Amino acid sequence: MNRKTTPTVDLDTTRQRLERLGLLHAAERLDALLSDAVKHDSSPHQILDRLLEAELERREERRLQTSLRLSALPTGQTLANFDFAFQPSVERSRIETLATCQWVRDNRTLLIQGPPGVGKTHLAVALGVKAIEHGFGVVFYRLDELLPLMRRDADLPPSLLRRKKYINTGLLILDEVGFEPMSRQDATLFFRLVSHRYQKGAILITTNKGVEAWPELLAGDEVLATAILDRLLHHSYVLNIKGRSYRLRELEAALAASA
Repeated sequence: MNRKTTPTVDLDTTRQRLERLGLLHAAERLDALLSDAVKHDSSPHQILDRLLEAELERREERRLQTSLRLSALPTGQTLANFDFAFQPSVERSRIETLATCQWVRDNRTLLIQGPPGVGKTHLAVALGVKAIEHGFGVVFYRLDELLPLMRRDADLPPSLLRRKKYINTGLLILDEVGFEPMSRQDATLFFRLVSHRYQKGAILITTNKGVEAWPELLAGDEVLATAILDRLLHHSYVLNIKGRSYRLRELEAALAASA
């Protein structure tokens, strides 16, 4: 009676098969993981699980790196380095709740209001990073960067407009709204943006203007401002930051050091 024997497969063959399957990091880690498995007498299932875990971790790293690059988020601004002690009006517990990104899942608006320099952009960027970590697409614009794009796309039909990143991404972050009044055309395009994203995609806006000043910001049109705010503030979250400017603090420190 003939006995069937299991063919011997060398490591190079296994590595090549992993590479053909696109498991490139698992292929790179194969030797090290097998050596560790022999040392700890790991089971075949444990070896396989560690290979897959290594591959998944590397793919997640690449996804984060790519998503951060495509988002155009400024670098270096995270929740870990936000100075909550300097801005006591910002409740850490509330920010931690927002960092779960449930508001992004629910396609809601987050409005961060406050004077210049109090950390609005820092919080917006940090929450954008959290959204990427949770798997959402994010894109960051200052208003003066986005308005020219919307003017260029003013005549696009809805079917083509919906393909634009600022329309279809999971979270649109719009920074520095309110420093300059909008023209009638820009205010109308802003209304179109808000309307297209209403209950379909989350928006985070930083502004130095309270909502009572928005009619003046939006070409002096109270009707248009009301329509925009009605959509933005429906099921929204509003953070009001009241405090000193980080930039002024740094200036004061520099002046004190040079005195």
